[in-house]
Amino acid sequence: MSKEIFGMTESDIREQYINGITAKFSGLEMVVAGILSDCQEMIAMNNPTIPSPNSNEYVRKQLNVAKFILFEMMDLEKIDER
Repeated sequence: MSKEIFGMTESDIREQYINGITAKFSGLEMVVAGILSDCQEMIAMNNPTIPSPNSNEYVRKQLNVAKFILFEMMDLEKIDER
């Protein structure tokens, strides 16, 4: 996967989100919930009278980060089942 998909590298996602303080104290589910909440706010603030060409791109990339984390969680679950 590339930086174009997420806006950051997979290594950065692991460092900043998966191994971050929120994940350690609240779990990855809360990390994903936080990303989704941020996306909701960005969508809600999308005011057509204020030029913001990057907001849709930001939301798209953040949603991809959330999906990446969910897939990582699913992979960890499969490993735990073995």
